[in-house]
Amino acid sequence: QVQLVESGGGLVQAGGSLRLSCTTSGRTFSSYAMGWFRQAPGKEREFVATISRGGISTYYGDSVKGRFTISRDNAKKTVTLQMNSLKPEDTAVYYCAAVASLSGSRVAEEYDYWGQGTQVTVSS
Repeated sequence: QVQLVESGGGLVQAGGSLRLSCTTSGRTFSSYAMGWFRQAPGKEREFVATISRGGISTYYGDSVKGRFTISRDNAKKTVTLQMNSLKPEDTAVYYCAAVASLSGSRVAEEYDYWGQGTQVTVSS
């Protein structure tokens, strides 16, 4: 079982930055590729970013490419999402997720474990 806990959400003005973190107490963190997804009210869950087990490969959703950066520290069992140049349309609940694969996935249904989510609100 992998338990994921997100932190770092909050309220920020457009153009600002936030750093989300996701930690786990599980012993097998390095066995999982990790991903970030988000869901705004009335919208479907959207892929944000994913990172491979070793942190070598990363992929981003088109709407965040060039503004967000995903990284991981397997020793600290943490995955981080650095969000810069935030826009009001980035407002959503952000979820961390783990998938038992090497390279990660853009497909939410493929993930095995999910965190409870953290709210990010970007004001205009």
